[in-house]
Amino acid sequence: MHRIAVCPGTYDPVTFGHIDVIERASRLFDEVVVSVTTGSFKKMPMFDAQERIAFVEASVAHLPNVRVEGFNTLITEHARSLGASVMVKGLRAISDFDYEFQMAQLNRHLAAEIETVYLPASPQYSFVSSSGVREVAAWGGSVDDWVPAFVAEALRARRPRGVGSVP
Repeated sequence: MHRIAVCPGTYDPVTFGHIDVIERASRLFDEVVVSVTTGSFKKMPMFDAQERIAFVEASVAHLPNVRVEGFNTLITEHARSLGASVMVKGLRAISDFDYEFQMAQLNRHLAAEIETVYLPASPQYSFVSSSGVREVAAWGGSVDDWVPAFVAEALRARRPRGVGSVP
């Protein structure tokens, strides 16, 4: 049986924590589709969908059973369209679990045939979030330990003028 898993997210931007979860999922499933949301009701992403997809593609190019797709629908509908039976979510802290558990229950109601599997963050990435990375980068801090070099460079290029500089 060919087991397909989706790893959905905004990936704004992709971090080493995301990549770690994707790599680990790629060892558990026959095929992993990293599903990058191209629309969001929650927030306006820093990077547009094509940039985020390209960042993720470059970050997972070494994984032969992983591909990247954009989606702009309910994740359950997207997963069904791919023939996926599993959604993989990374968890950094108990606060992530609270939100993800609620989402898993909603998704289970919408698509009972699709299971949600949680992978705990590796310790070195347990504090890394995309929003935290964006904030550190906006203030001129180094994010090189948390994101691929090309993402760090893109964040530096997006840094607002005057932010984080000494008057």
